[in-house]
Amino acid sequence: MDRSMKKQRRSTTSAVFGSLWSVVALVLFVTLAQLVRDAKLQPIIHLHSPFSLRSSRSSFFTNLRLWSSTSLDVASPVCLNPEPFPTIHPTSAPLTMALATETNQVVSQFELTSADVNSHVKEFLRQMGEGLEKDGTSVSQIPTYVTGVPNGTEKGLYLAVDLGGTNFRVCSIMLNGDTTFNLTYNKVAIPKQLMVAKTSSELFSFLAKQIEEFLKEHHFDHFSSHLHRRATGTSPEGFRDEHIFRLGFTFSFPVRQLGINKGELIRWTKGFDIPDAVGKDVCALLQTEIDKLHLPVRVAALVNDTVGTLMARSYTSTGKHRSILGAIFGTGTNGAYIEKTANIKKPIQGDYDTSTGEMVVNTEWGSFDNQLNVLHSTPWDVALDAQSVNPGLQRFEKRVSGMFLGELVRLAVVDMIKNEATGLFKDVNSSFNDRATTTNIGPQSGIMKPWGLDSAVMSVAAADNTPELSTLRQELEKLHIYTPSLEDAQAFKSICNAVGRRAARLSAVAIGAIAIQSGKLDDPDEPVIDIGVDGSLVEHYPFFRDMIYEALREIDSIGPKGADKIRIGIAKDGSGVGAALIALVASTMEKPDDYENIIKGLGRNPSSIFSISMSQQYFLLMLASATTNNFTVNDAPATTTALVAAGIIGAVAIGVTWWNRRP
Repeated sequence: MDRSMKKQRRSTTSAVFGSLWSVVALVLFVTLAQLVRDAKLQPIIHLHSPFSLRSSRSSFFTNLRLWSSTSLDVASPVCLNPEPFPTIHPTSAPLTMALATETNQVVSQFELTSADVNSHVKEFLRQMGEGLEKDGTSVSQIPTYVTGVPNGTEKGLYLAVDLGGTNFRVCSIMLNGDTTFNLTYNKVAIPKQLMVAKTSSELFSFLAKQIEEFLKEHHFDHFSSHLHRRATGTSPEGFRDEHIFRLGFTFSFPVRQLGINKGELIRWTKGFDIPDAVGKDVCALLQTEIDKLHLPVRVAALVNDTVGTLMARSYTSTGKHRSILGAIFGTGTNGAYIEKTANIKKPIQGDYDTSTGEMVVNTEWGSFDNQLNVLHSTPWDVALDAQSVNPGLQRFEKRVSGMFLGELVRLAVVDMIKNEATGLFKDVNSSFNDRATTTNIGPQSGIMKPWGLDSAVMSVAAADNTPELSTLRQELEKLHIYTPSLEDAQAFKSICNAVGRRAARLSAVAIGAIAIQSGKLDDPDEPVIDIGVDGSLVEHYPFFRDMIYEALREIDSIGPKGADKIRIGIAKDGSGVGAALIALVASTMEKPDDYENIIKGLGRNPSSIFSISMSQQYFLLMLASATTNNFTVNDAPATTTALVAAGIIGAVAIGVTWWNRRP
C-alpha cells in the first residue's frame, strides 16, 4: 500500500514538474522571439560560401537570386522590403554601344524638325480650307449649329452624357450663373463586346440604362415625381416643360450634323465598330432607348467633346478674352473652333441663328492627312495602322492620342528585344552592378502582347529623373520585366520620350493652324488667344504643354511673339458642363410640337402604367402612400405578389385600428 502511494506521489510530482517545464519553455521561447524581433540578439551563425542570397524584387515575399560574395549573414532579415535597386552608380558607360546605337536609330525616326512642323501647318491650313468648301475631305470641318459661346452668367440644371472612348459618363450640372457650376456624375466602363456589337440598340440600350440608374441614385425626387404624374395624369403643363431633363449628348465620333440635336454617324473610331449605326441619327438612337424606359429626358443637343470643351472654357474663363478653340488630347484627339459663317462655303442644312455671323466648327482633325502628304510614317506607325480597326483612317490621331502611343512604344521596344545584337532587357549589356541578377521577361508581360502596354507608363518614364531611374524600373517590374538594368530603363525612357515629344509637336501643328486661321495673331485688340484643352495627355503627361509651346515658337507665322500671345488652359469637365450649356441653348430653340413627341415617347396615358417596368410600379405605389421618407431603392420587393401582400396587410391593419376605435 505504502509502495503504491509513493509511486502515485512520484507520478504526480513528475506531472507537476513537466507542466512547470512546459511553462518555462514557453516563456523562454516568447522572450527569445521578442529579442529577435527587436534586433537585440546579435548574429551568432555565419556561413561562409562563394555565393550569397539577396532579394531581386521589392515585395514582401521575395524571389532570391545568386551572385558573387564572400559571406552570408543568415541572421539578417530577408523578408524586409529592400531598396528597389542598388544605389551604387554604374561602373559602365550610360548605354552600351549596341544598345545606344539601336536606341538612337529608333528615336531619330520619331523626330519632327522645325521644317517638318512648318510644312505640316501649311498642309493643315490647306486641308481645313478644303473641308470648309465640300464634304468628304480628310479634315471634315463639320458645322455644329452652335453660333455663340457662353459668358458665365447662364443658370439651370441640365443632364449630360459623354460617350468618348472606353468609358460612359452621366452627369447633372447646376449652372450657378457666376462662371461656377456644381457637377455630379457616374462613370462606367463600356463592355468591350458592346464596342463591336452586332446592332446599335445593344450599345444604346446600355447607355439609356445608365441614365436611368443615375436618375434613381442622384435625382430620385425628380424621377419619382415624374412617375407619380404618369400614374395620376396630373400637372400636364408642368410635366410638359419643367419636369423634363434637357440632355446634352457628347458623342466624340465623326458625325454629319444636321441640326443642334440631330447628326448621322460618319464612322466609328477609338476601337468602336458597329456598322449598323453608321449613317443613322445617334440622337434618335439614344432617345428611342430612353423612351423604352419611360424616362423624363429629352436629348436636346448633340455635342462633340471638343465643342463642349470650348463652351466650358468660355463659361468658366474670367476676363474679356473668349476662347476660340476647344481641343482634346486624351484617348483621342480633335478640335472645334469659332469660324466665320462666310468662310463656310458648303451648304449648311437646318435652322441656326445667323445673327452672330459665326459658328463653331468641329474639325475632326484626327483624320488630318490620311493621304500621308506630309505625315512621316515609321515602321511602327505602319504596323499599328495595319492592326487597328480602321486601317488608313485617323492617321493623325494614331500619332497623337493616348489610345495609340503606348502601342507605338511597345512595337518599337519589341523590335529591339527581338534584335539579339541590341541586348535590351538582357544581361549581356547590363552594367556591372546589375549583372548580379538575371533580367528576364515573364510570359504574362504585356510588353509582348498587342495593346498590352498602357500609355500611362510613358508619363512615369518622363517624370523619373532619379539617377538610377528607380521609379521607372519599378514600373517595368510591374510589367513582369524582372530586374531591368539601368541601361534598359534608359533606352525605354528614350523611346517613350521620342514618341511623346512627336505627339506634342503634332498637337502644336493643329493648335498653331487654328490660331493662324482665326486672324487674331496680328490683331492689337486681341492681346490673348485663349485655347481650352482637356484630356489625360495634356493634363498628366509631364511637360506636354511645354513641348507644344516649343513647337509653336518654331512656326514661321507665329514665332516667339505669337506663341506668347497664345494661352492654353485646362477646361475641366468640358464634355459635361459644355454639353449642359449647349442643351441650355437648344432648349431656347425648341418648338411647342416637340413636347408632343416627348409625351408620346413617355406614354403619359394613365392606363399605360401597366406597361412600365415592375420596379417603376413599385415606386408609384410607394409614392401613393405616406411612408416614402425611409424608402430606399434597395427596399424594392422582388415580385408583384409581395406588393399585393403588403397592401392586404396594410388594409387589415387599418381595419383593425378602425374596429378598436369605433364607438
